[in-house]
Amino acid sequence: VQLVESGGGLVQPGGSLRLSCEASGADFRRYVLGWYRQPPGKEREAVARVMYNGRTMVEDSVRGRFTISRDNSKNTVYLQMSSLKTEDTAVYYCLAEGPAPEYHYWGQGTQVTVSA
Repeated sequence: VQLVESGGGLVQPGGSLRLSCEASGADFRRYVLGWYRQPPGKEREAVARVMYNGRTMVEDSVRGRFTISRDNSKNTVYLQMSSLKTEDTAVYYCLAEGPAPEYHYWGQGTQVTVSA
């Protein structure tokens, strides 16, 4: 099983980025897919999750600015980030949550830096 994130980079405050995470090695249609982030010197935190039926949960800190979506035909989850702030700077990870902890899989992370 492998999850590969892409789309990170350097962006100015107020800008936008779209992260992608492509999963392979399993049927992820019934998995919860999510995005987490770890800011410098801080703990990893949840950002947004999308259920197998498309229902989404988004953390208050990013609600209205970030949108999570999934394309089951491509085994891919996306995070559209807009109105980025310096405090959004972090390594962003995707997580595929299966039916039990041993079926939870993390990507390697992608760096997002918001700076003028």
